[in-house]
Amino acid sequence: MIPKECKRLAEVDFPIADVSRHAAREKSIRHGHPSTLHLWWARRPLASSRAVLLGLLWPDPSDPLCPDEFKRKARELLPRVQGVVGPTDEELRKAVLKFIGDFANWDLAANRTYLEVSRALVKAAHGEEPPLVVDPFAGGGSIPLEALRLGCEAFASDLNPVACLILKVMLEDIPRHGPELAKDLRRVGAEIKRRAEKELAELYPKDPDGATPIAYVWARTVRCESPNCGAEIPLVRSFWLCKSASRQRALRHRVEQQPEGQPPRVEFEVFEPRTDKEVPGGTVRRAKATCLCCGVVLAPERVRAQLTAQHGGADVVLDDESRRTDGARMLAVVTLRPGEGGRHYRLPTSRDYVCVRQAQQQLRLMLDQWERDGSQAPHPVPGEPLRRVPVTFGVINVWVYGMLRWGDLFTARQKAVLLKLIHYIRESDGPSDSLSLSLSKLASGFSSLAAWRAPTQDIGNMFERVGLSMLWDFAEAQPLAGATRGWDAAIKSSVDVIERIAPSLTTGRTIVQLADAQHHPLPDESCALWFTDPPYYDSVPYSHLSDLYFVWLKRALNGKDSAQFSGELTPKENEIVAYLEGKETARSAYDRFEGRLSKAFAEGRRVLREDGIGSVVFAHKTTEGWEALLSGMVRGGWTITGSWPIATEMASRLRARESAALATSVHLVCRPRPEDAAVGDWGDVLRALPKRVADWMERLQGEGIRGADLVFACVGPALEIFSRYARVETADGREVGLAEYLEKVWEVVGRSALAQILGTAEAKARNGAVGAVEEDARLTALFLWTLQSTSGDTPEDVSGEREDEDTADDGEDEEGLAGSKARGLTLVFDVVRRFAQPLGIELQKWEGRVIETKKGIVRLLPIAERAKQLFGEDGAQAVAARLEQAATARDPLQGLLFPETQPTVAPAIRGRGRGRGKRAGGEVADESLATAREATTLDRVHAAMLFQASGRTSALRGLLKAEQERGPDFLRLANALSALYPKGSEEKRLVDAMLLAVPR
Repeated sequence: MIPKECKRLAEVDFPIADVSRHAAREKSIRHGHPSTLHLWWARRPLASSRAVLLGLLWPDPSDPLCPDEFKRKARELLPRVQGVVGPTDEELRKAVLKFIGDFANWDLAANRTYLEVSRALVKAAHGEEPPLVVDPFAGGGSIPLEALRLGCEAFASDLNPVACLILKVMLEDIPRHGPELAKDLRRVGAEIKRRAEKELAELYPKDPDGATPIAYVWARTVRCESPNCGAEIPLVRSFWLCKSASRQRALRHRVEQQPEGQPPRVEFEVFEPRTDKEVPGGTVRRAKATCLCCGVVLAPERVRAQLTAQHGGADVVLDDESRRTDGARMLAVVTLRPGEGGRHYRLPTSRDYVCVRQAQQQLRLMLDQWERDGSQAPHPVPGEPLRRVPVTFGVINVWVYGMLRWGDLFTARQKAVLLKLIHYIRESDGPSDSLSLSLSKLASGFSSLAAWRAPTQDIGNMFERVGLSMLWDFAEAQPLAGATRGWDAAIKSSVDVIERIAPSLTTGRTIVQLADAQHHPLPDESCALWFTDPPYYDSVPYSHLSDLYFVWLKRALNGKDSAQFSGELTPKENEIVAYLEGKETARSAYDRFEGRLSKAFAEGRRVLREDGIGSVVFAHKTTEGWEALLSGMVRGGWTITGSWPIATEMASRLRARESAALATSVHLVCRPRPEDAAVGDWGDVLRALPKRVADWMERLQGEGIRGADLVFACVGPALEIFSRYARVETADGREVGLAEYLEKVWEVVGRSALAQILGTAEAKARNGAVGAVEEDARLTALFLWTLQSTSGDTPEDVSGEREDEDTADDGEDEEGLAGSKARGLTLVFDVVRRFAQPLGIELQKWEGRVIETKKGIVRLLPIAERAKQLFGEDGAQAVAARLEQAATARDPLQGLLFPETQPTVAPAIRGRGRGRGKRAGGEVADESLATAREATTLDRVHAAMLFQASGRTSALRGLLKAEQERGPDFLRLANALSALYPKGSEEKRLVDAMLLAVPR
């Protein structure tokens, strides 16, 4: 057994770079990966879970208390997968770390030799009784799954019944039944498909030419309310059908006038565009619909009102002759032709609408039968309410458009098919849990919120973004065609997972239980390792989103797992989230989240053995989320003893919507704080902090960690100093709270960053001391530094909301919080504030000059937007000409920057709003209160970049000569910006070109 005083490997060292590489790569792996068993949000990569588990379970070979049996066994076994291990304990530690880094590779996860070595070393460290690993927020199950793989026992619990069903299949059914489970699932899945093909044949007939429809592209519709028009407006994001390198197809329209008294009508045709310009733009943007017949724009409130009357507008209205009269409109049908490769596209025919009407009739018959039977089971079609998520932003906004019940998200044909499949699952003799999960998984891509993706020619999932946002046009899969989003794919992905992971899992004791983390069912001191990934503050509404799965699983299971699926919807009362409820303030939501998290952490401390260890994963990108987590840990009685940032996201996901995207998940290693922990001295803590942060930043930068990832990763080591004490007091006995300490942490991190960016003088500069560049330069440098990505791919243009043609979130949220399309890099305001305040940067002073703040998001103004501000209405070209004529001036630039004012009067800074003279916060500035200031170093660098952009080389040379005479600050800042501006950005190009013009 490992002595409790012995350091675990993860408290001493960790192969960050190797594990990060494998964890990020794992996101792109689909075939056989457990994540394809069923969707769950914020699932941790198996690579990082497996590697951290080994680091927590194994002792540090260099620790004097490391068991001799572990070292002996490691020297014996490690040569089976790597070279001979050196004789010293330090060399053994390096060999163990190399094994952990190598074993993080997905390709080795089921390798028999690696499994045998890892399990034998766990046994050597912990004895004959396998260690029990507890995860109270088990979710998608990555941590307990890897615990089983390593020969441990696992206790996995979650408050959500959907998560518990996923855990039950993965952690209990697959290890217990192994490949036989895959065999049964494949057999019964095929039987269900045969029945469905026979009984649902009339709903999806083949085309007369033998082609098989695999998808139907639909658009919701509204009516133009212009008194001279009244035409139907199909709501379409993009008219592209296929946009690949080898094939391009799209829709174009024509307006057909109708007999007098009838509105005009829009007709479509499929064509092959030669250029992008030939494809018309969409008809809807931010919920504003443009009529194709008259050009009138229908306001968002009218679009919402019309769709509300249609309960979302996903269903088509047909008359007795199957002629369409209203509702959704079919735009195109995607087919596969026998003997021909690729997808083909055709317009819908009357025969397609006949099939839809038959589905509507079948659905009506099924509902009539349910009423006649007087069944006590839930109504076949999910009528449970689709509740609004009580947050300040529209994560779920479909209710605004009349989708008030979960059944409203599905067309009549989709509902008919899902009810039939549920009927077959109930009657089968197969594994009901696995079959139900396959049905649930099918439902999320077989709804009116699944998009047709033109580049890949397939159908997306309604949860491609974390939320349920309105989708104007959507794709309805043919679920029996074996193509995209069908029953075959749902079954196959589950079978692949079972076959892949079953051989690598032990059949040790595993318990999956529906439980509240604040009231854990385990007794005191019962586990060796408490390892969890807690909820992410306010970023994932787990219970609200999983209700979609819950309502279908409840019907498919038909009484099985009745305790878990007996409620109307998933439990929400005790969920640990920070959503604003009713008139609740942000502070009370924060306090509720922190309080509940503290209880969960206290429970973890209670169930952990005296010699045990814990770890908490966190990847939230806001300071509020981080501080709530850390406060919860400290209040829960934990001491942080290690902190490792592991890259868990692919570079393709690092395009932030409104902030720097975090590529890493920080794994905090922790131990229960002793009951007799000492009282810390505030002075000692502050003296230790700068070196701890500086050393850690240097270490992490060597591992390739950058920007916001580096910022948050430094918080963990800083907390090691603070959390080891029962409390920290000043010399006069005042207790220092965590919030006050974190302010100091942010200051130290900011100063350390500036020391690296702008030179060591910045680290010592206080309030404009000699050698420090001005506030705006410090603000810009820290802003760009924070935005740097661990992947090395800082986004050039992070606007409020993407408008890709295939984005599934093109709707307007209820609060009207659709992002601005203004260009520029952005960060969450709180992150900027945390850096600015302790470094003496007054953000309001730079509003409209360097930054723009709107709805909690700070935008760094692009260089192009500063031209008028720096040079007035004449622009940079005219100023450059004037500068060339004034080459004899002692300081030619100062009189030309901000020309609308005298050099001794502050400029009238243009604010972010349309109102004249607006400043930060939107108030109108009183220009008479302006104070004098000269152009700053940043102003001068930006002016030089604008001269470079305008091609005025003489003016640029004059400016550069003057700056060389002035001092080193200009070039120091310009070189720093060159290193900080995103690759490929216009600013990077201009500053580099300008620097090439500097006289040598």
